[in-house]
Amino acid sequence: MDDVNGQDWQAHGRALEERGWARLPGLLDPAHCGVLATAYDDSEAFRSTVVMQRHGFGSGAYRYFGYPLPTDIADLRSALYRRLVPVANRWAAIEGRAAYPEAHRDYLDHCHRLGQARPTPLLLRYGAGDYNRLHQDIYGAEFFPMQVAILLSRPGEDFTGGQFVLTEQRPRMQSRVDVIDLRQGDAVVFAVSRRPVQGSRGHYGAVMRHGVSTIEGGTRFCLGIIFHDAS
Repeated sequence: MDDVNGQDWQAHGRALEERGWARLPGLLDPAHCGVLATAYDDSEAFRSTVVMQRHGFGSGAYRYFGYPLPTDIADLRSALYRRLVPVANRWAAIEGRAAYPEAHRDYLDHCHRLGQARPTPLLLRYGAGDYNRLHQDIYGAEFFPMQVAILLSRPGEDFTGGQFVLTEQRPRMQSRVDVIDLRQGDAVVFAVSRRPVQGSRGHYGAVMRHGVSTIEGGTRFCLGIIFHDAS
């Protein structure tokens, strides 16, 4: 079962404010992880497949789910959004932007009115030698400021290597790097593009990017939950 409500969201909110990411331990149980990983081979569930090498994104492949989303993924997406929108609205207020709706359905309606109507939840599959270059998942002018990646495979058993990597770039500073070790079913929530940081003269935007280090062996599956839709 999913463990959205059992998470310590106050602690996760503090972590997002302080460093731009938080680990969500045991968000999915192993059985659900296995079901989601095997869904990668069900072509009818997806709207498109991206082979990373063809676009310079890295090495490996990922598939975007189509609408209607599988019920478990749609429910998980909405439940996570509801927990994250308070942080998103604090960031929006600092940056002078409009608040996000409380319900994810209302936010999706807003995206669709702007011409962003293609679903963005995705499954990623990496084999030995694969990796994902540092990037941001924006997809259009409208984007929610956080997203979630959930590890579906067992590190050390199903695959080796393949750590989740985050970088933060502040003005006139060298980049900071976080390498986040996840267990099967753990998730990491992180800033999509930037986050506000308090400086001596007010807030400024710290730019964040994410990727995956090289898989040394085996196969690594990951579920990506992005809350805005694509143009």
